[in-house]
Amino acid sequence: MQIFRGLPVNHTPVALTVGNFDGVHLGHQALLQQLREAAQARALQTAVVIFEPHPREFFTPQSAPARLTSLREKLQFFAQMKIDYVYICRFNARFAQMTAVDFIKALHEKLAAQFVLIGDDFRFGNARAGDFALLEKIAAVQGFTVQTMHSVLFDGVRISSTAVRAALSAGQLASAQRYLGRHYSISGRVVHGDKIGRTLGFPTANIQVRHARLPLSGIYVVHVHSEGLGLLQGVASLGIRPTVKQNAQPVLEVHLFEFDQQIYGKHLRVAFLQKLRDEEKYPDLATLIKHIALDVQHAKEWFEKHD
Repeated sequence: MQIFRGLPVNHTPVALTVGNFDGVHLGHQALLQQLREAAQARALQTAVVIFEPHPREFFTPQSAPARLTSLREKLQFFAQMKIDYVYICRFNARFAQMTAVDFIKALHEKLAAQFVLIGDDFRFGNARAGDFALLEKIAAVQGFTVQTMHSVLFDGVRISSTAVRAALSAGQLASAQRYLGRHYSISGRVVHGDKIGRTLGFPTANIQVRHARLPLSGIYVVHVHSEGLGLLQGVASLGIRPTVKQNAQPVLEVHLFEFDQQIYGKHLRVAFLQKLRDEEKYPDLATLIKHIALDVQHAKEWFEKHD
């Protein structure tokens, strides 16, 4: 898979789709699979155009939706789906002013798009003026093919990034898993923290979190994946640690069971299996230690029943 910043001139004809793809849920996966099938039928390469940051993070940063996936995670999913080219458009003031017509022409003329597939609710261009009807009209003149894909439903619920966020926020991990086709996970590098967990008797791996707004918080049973370490079991805290910090940014800390290796710098993927409880502020460290011990016990009991 080749990754490009912006929309450089490409001379290889492609079948292309455009979107934010936050979460790369089952609806996104169905769209990408349909794109691959269309590309194979037309002897084209596949291409995906995404935006970074998310447009709503640019326009309304204080009310933008919580991120489901980082850029790195998104690119990993595209690679797994065997996408040939990914174009990352930096969403800034200049890009936001691009008209829908100019954007479509850039896809066709710069990226050599011969087939364009979009979701039925996708809007693009300045003031979100572009839709499938406009895309179809321009395609007829420019000489390329366009197609739209209808929403994917699960038990009558439209699968969307919004639905995934709502499920995670409500602690409904099973619903989120059904929408995603996998356990929800957060990936990041292990960095040095405050070493508080070690002093409490429960050392943790501090995972670097890229975004301040996260779709879930609390205490969770987790699986941890990392190259060279295999699949590890643990309990994770995702939140602001109100007992030990004030006005802190969210932190993902994982206590791994029967594990004592040095893993600073390693890249871990933390999969959230079951929510145990919400974060709480305790009156003292002794009370916090007591509840951490209970969390560890409950997580181990969960694994005994489910592994």
